[in-house]
Amino acid sequence: MGSFDITGRHIAITGASSGFGHHFAGVLAARGSRVSLGARRVDRLDARVTEIRTAGGEAAPFALDVRNAASIHAFIDASERTFGPIDVLINNAGVEAGAKTYNMIDEDDWDFVMDTNVKGAWLTSKAYTERVINHKRSGGNIVMISSITDTRTIKGQFPYAVSKGAVTRMTEVMALEAAKWNIRVNALAPGYILTDVSRLLLESDRAPEFMKGIPMRRYGEFDDLDGPLLLLVSDASRYMTGSVVVVDGGHICGSL
Repeated sequence: MGSFDITGRHIAITGASSGFGHHFAGVLAARGSRVSLGARRVDRLDARVTEIRTAGGEAAPFALDVRNAASIHAFIDASERTFGPIDVLINNAGVEAGAKTYNMIDEDDWDFVMDTNVKGAWLTSKAYTERVINHKRSGGNIVMISSITDTRTIKGQFPYAVSKGAVTRMTEVMALEAAKWNIRVNALAPGYILTDVSRLLLESDRAPEFMKGIPMRRYGEFDDLDGPLLLLVSDASRYMTGSVVVVDGGHICGSL
């Protein structure tokens, strides 16, 4: 079949209990991948896995706290015992601290966001890379979930925007360093899509005015990410590494 075929691939997704990760799991399983779902809220994972299996897909739930290295290694161990070596790792786990400026957050807010969004992505990528190296695998594929807030943001998204700037930069540096092991590292950077993280802004009184800054005059929908996601997890992107694929309705090129 074509290079977009992902039948039989083992794809591990962090933060899969809600939002993008929840959606991605269904999309990838429907196209024949075996999907490992990791998150802290295992009850939500169980419900999602039941949905996927009912639809004929292969999926399994695993407890995961990306802020903890031991939890990450346990997640990878359990995933690979179930479905074999991980072909693609999607670093999706992410949180925010609410609509707060840098002067409003406290140290706990900062640590929660940075430890989850940045440190968690690094620790998980490191653990996955160690498997590729130590088991002499032919290569690997890491997909980071960044955001257009890595370069364009509004007041009240600190430290979320800071963390996504770090994730995009991490993607580029990791791609440079991982190429010698044939591990590709790319990022998907969604624009404003209604999720648990973005709901506070997109359902606020500011929403109509904010939408005017998006050339396509609408917020994104989960399905808008499906094509770019399939590109990055499949061999269709085999000569891509260090790339950041933006899906935002033209927001980052809109006038300030």
